[in-house]
Amino acid sequence: METFQIGQTKMTWLKGGVTFLDGGAMFGVVPKPLWSKKYPVNENNQIELRTDPILIQKDGLHILIESGIGAGKFSEKQLRNYGIQEESSVEESLEQLGLTTNDIDYVLMTHMHFDHACGLTKWENGQLTSVFPKAKIITSTTEWEEMRNPNIRSKNTYWQENWEPIQEQVETFQSSLLIEEGITMYHTGGHSDGHSIIVIQDGGETIVHMADLMPTHAHKNPLWVLAYDDYPMTSIEKKQTWLDFAGNKNAWFTFYHDAFYRSIKWNEQGEIIGKLDRVRTS
Repeated sequence: METFQIGQTKMTWLKGGVTFLDGGAMFGVVPKPLWSKKYPVNENNQIELRTDPILIQKDGLHILIESGIGAGKFSEKQLRNYGIQEESSVEESLEQLGLTTNDIDYVLMTHMHFDHACGLTKWENGQLTSVFPKAKIITSTTEWEEMRNPNIRSKNTYWQENWEPIQEQVETFQSSLLIEEGITMYHTGGHSDGHSIIVIQDGGETIVHMADLMPTHAHKNPLWVLAYDDYPMTSIEKKQTWLDFAGNKNAWFTFYHDAFYRSIKWNEQGEIIGKLDRVRTS
């Protein structure tokens, strides 16, 4: 498991699973000859996308960013359609760190699409239960409302089994929320109407976790947005805003989905000047 630290804030990537999704959908209107130079694609036009929660440890708190793809919740058809080649082993990752799911104080959900939220619940004795029973689960008010009342488009990704068992644990916010000193969530919209990002500041350094506004390092260009985005023009606007913010702060970026990098820092010319690679085991 890779770790990254600024100040007293330590981040560890847990094993949350992997999907292989259509590259064209992940890069929207960008032509394949362009995006495929920046991110590898297989013979089925699919790209590898991790779903690895990030454990933040600070001041005695244990905070997760996202929950992983989950385990034991997909049919054979879903496993095939979503290209799921590995399910979550978050509990095993935590055990290696001397922790259990009961030690998690917060789960920060940038949004509640299935590939982020399936790890919130699990089947146990024939019932769906909370994976992190003592945690406060944080998401934007807009996201939580759509999660429970999806529209004709979003019902394919907002699943009842991912919210019903944890609804008493959920706390929501409107525009921004300070989780702990130096850790703030901001509602952006774009990828979904309720999508949020996370900004972490400590020791004079800044991390911007753009979530699915910038799911991989190859999505840095503000115009390279997903066909999955509900509001692509909002995605472009918010990417510009937060890329400018990050540039002014000389910030790091962290990723939930990237199969190659855990964190990256670019200079003004767009050159990589710092990075943490994902250790590839397959």
